[in-house]
Order: sequence, then structure tokens, then C-alpha cells
Amino acid sequence: MIKLYPELNQKILEIADGDEEFKVELTKAIHLGLVELKTVYSEGHAEQDEVKIQQIRHKLKPTLSMFEFEDLIVEMQNGKEIVESEGFTDHFSSHVGQLNHLLDNAIYNVSLLLK
Repeated sequence: MIKLYPELNQKILEIADGDEEFKVELTKAIHLGLVELKTVYSEGHAEQDEVKIQQIRHKLKPTLSMFEFEDLIVEMQNGKEIVESEGFTDHFSSHVGQLNHLLDNAIYNVSLLLK
């Protein structure tokens, strides 16, 4: 896996402000959010449920923005545009594959902070 998000740990430390327990809980929450995004987004794709995808996108976008997961934000915007203009096409399926790849890297990088 590729090590990304060099500022993530610093951002978490700033928010935790020296509280080690809060730092761990915040990191776990970010990790769980990314896992939930991957799971629910993939379910929405499999079920061709645009509302499910929209809801998870809106739920996690503030976290992604706060912790500067810009690659995920850009890819989710691409997916939004594809599904709105084309629907659940092969193009959207390719997007989901790319998003899942990015999410795997993000999940891995956050998990490194939990060790």
C-alpha cells in the first residue's frame, strides 16, 4: 500500500490537543467512517441505489474535508457526475473500482496510526 496523507497524523494531534484517549477514538472514528463509506457505496452500486450513495457521500464528506482526503472527495464528485449524467453504466462501475482502490489506501494509512 502507498503511504499517503502526510498531514493526517498532525491534523489529528492538533484536534486531540494532547488527549491521547481522544486521539485514539478520533482515529478509530475516521477509520470506521472510511470503512462504512466503502461498504455502503459498494452496496449502493450493487443495488443501483442512487439515494444510498448520495446519503453516505453527504454523511462522510465533512470528515473527508476536515482531514484533507482530497483524492476521495474528487473521486466521489466524479461518481456523482457520472451517475447523474449516465446512470449506473460501466463508466460508473470503473469509478467505483477507482474509489475502492483509493479507500483501501486511505483505510490502510489510517490503520497505521492505530498501531
